[in-house]
Amino acid sequence: MSTLAIETEKKVNWGTVVGIAILHAGALLAPFTFTRPAFWVFLTLFWITGGLGICFSYHRLLAHKSFKCPKWFEYALTVIGTLSFQGSPLSWVGTHRYHHLMSDTEDDPHNSYKGFWWSHMLWFFEYSPKFSNREFLARYAPELDRDPIHRFIEKYHWVAPFLLAGILFLWGGLPFLVWGFFLRTVAVFHMTWLVNSATHRWGYQNYDSGDNSRNLWWVAILGFGEGWHNNHHAFQASARHGLRWWEFDATYMTIKLLSLVGLTKDIRIPSQFNKA
Repeated sequence: MSTLAIETEKKVNWGTVVGIAILHAGALLAPFTFTRPAFWVFLTLFWITGGLGICFSYHRLLAHKSFKCPKWFEYALTVIGTLSFQGSPLSWVGTHRYHHLMSDTEDDPHNSYKGFWWSHMLWFFEYSPKFSNREFLARYAPELDRDPIHRFIEKYHWVAPFLLAGILFLWGGLPFLVWGFFLRTVAVFHMTWLVNSATHRWGYQNYDSGDNSRNLWWVAILGFGEGWHNNHHAFQASARHGLRWWEFDATYMTIKLLSLVGLTKDIRIPSQFNKA
């Protein structure tokens, strides 16, 4: 495999910094715009965009191929993933696979040895030519780069979040916009980032995964099972992250439930392959 000639100079991505600041500023309006319907919109969209969009779709389906589903369902889930404002599918999947390859080393984009806040969110503010290079990302997610529908979603991944924001405002005014868009997006951000930061700092290890990954129960609750992170690093292609009977894994339960109606199949669990 040829080596890509990519500049290594890193700098602050001010566009991302400003965007994240605006989202957090909008989220601060939540106490002043609270209504009961807006709260339920927040909870529903937190599960749809975070649970289905990121944990189920971007992570376990696209990044790790831990189960299969009909292509139309995969594309729909991918669009739902874009609603979380965490970047394009190719960028998310390629960066995540590289993280696993280089976990907690200098080349890891959110190396936990650089400190909690770096692995939590500061890494997200850095412009790195490597992780902005399409050829580099396509190396780690070639199946997405080859698929014409995924390439279309990749090109227009930024459209769906703004459409959702407009729909929420027209539907429920400022309360729905603040709770369903600003606060919910920020909550899903931090839910995802806690898997990079908290579960590489606190918790217990069931397996020697060769890095700092830990199992942390409260992140597993907030993150639909993603907090059983040491289990995941030990068995990366497993659809099931909670491996002990009491390690509740909401995403795995969703995958299993959807298998009953034929929307998921070939669900991979640790007994079916060697330890990663």
